Amino acid sequence: MFALYVTHPQVRIDPDVPVPQWGLSDIGRERAEQAAQSAWACALRRIVSSDEVKAVETAEILARAAGVEVEILDGMGENDRSATGFLPPDRFQEAADWFFAHPTESFRGWERAVDAQARIVTAVEAILKGQDPTQPIAFVGHGGVGTLLKCHLKGVAISRSHDQPGSGGNLFAFRLEDRTVTCDWTTMETWQGI
Repeated sequence: MFALYVTHPQVRIDPDVPVPQWGLSDIGRERAEQAAQSAWACALRRIVSSDEVKAVETAEILARAAGVEVEILDGMGENDRSATGFLPPDRFQEAADWFFAHPTESFRGWERAVDAQARIVTAVEAILKGQDPTQPIAFVGHGGVGTLLKCHLKGVAISRSHDQPGSGGNLFAFRLEDRTVTCDWTTMETWQGI
């Protein structure tokens, strides 16, 4: 049976609001609603989310379609970037490049990639230990830690070359039985995995 890691779609950017409190934009909400109409969303038996607002909002939309409650899991948040606060998009992309290229170092006080990876892997594995392998599950979170999780599952070095395309709203799938990644990043509205 499948497990998914789903990233939140587009957000409402507000430099005056801490990033973990950003919610979905109108486009992001529309994309999540479209994804919720997919067969995969309706098949989910469990949805586990980061506690960041944009992830919770995405998870709630999917959960309504699946008829399940959202579980909030500590440890699934995006890599901690609070040391720098808001960065304009071009500077953020440069910082993200550096973060992935230097996984054992901190970018100006950010959580190191190796630490964020250990955190997300531990959180996901803790949930999967008690997961019925016949019941599909989705983890809803963020592109950075999702990429770090995917690198771990694939047994490859941390690299931004494994990052999601675009501005969020993607997923990758893996088998519950052996954690093998079965599809790379795919837009959440178009995945036809079941």
